[in-house]
Amino acid sequence: MNTKYKHTDITHLVLKSFYKVYNTLGYGFLEKVYENAMQFELNRIGLDCIAQQPIAVYYEHQKVGSYYADLVVNNCVIIELKAAESIALEHEAQLTNYLKATDIEVGLLLNFGREPQHKRKVFANERKNHHRSYES
Repeated sequence: MNTKYKHTDITHLVLKSFYKVYNTLGYGFLEKVYENAMQFELNRIGLDCIAQQPIAVYYEHQKVGSYYADLVVNNCVIIELKAAESIALEHEAQLTNYLKATDIEVGLLLNFGREPQHKRKVFANERKNHHRSYES
C-alpha cells in the first residue's frame, strides 16, 4: 500500500470526531479539555485511544529524553492537539519528530483555534534510521 494513503479509514474517523468535538465545544479551551473530549469521542466510536503516550528519543543509541504524544489511535496514528490561533511550522515539526521516533507512520495535527484546522503527516518507516517503539 502507498504510505501516503495508509490508515485513511482511521484518519477519516478521527477527523469526523475532531469536527464533532469542535462544533460541540467551540474554541477557547485549554488543549487538555480537547484531549479529554477527543479521547472520549474516539473510544465511543470504537477506536482504541491512549492519551499521553510516552515516546523515547534516542541519539546515537542513547536515550536522551521523552516526548508525550497527546493521543495514539489504534497504535497506528499519532494525534497532536493544539489550541492556537493557527497551525505553526513548529507544530508540524513536533508531529514529524514523533513519527520519526516511533514505528508509527501517520500523524494528524488538529488545531482547535478560532477556525478548526488539521494537517496529515506521513513519515515512512523505511526512511527512519532506527525503528523504535514506545517506552515501557
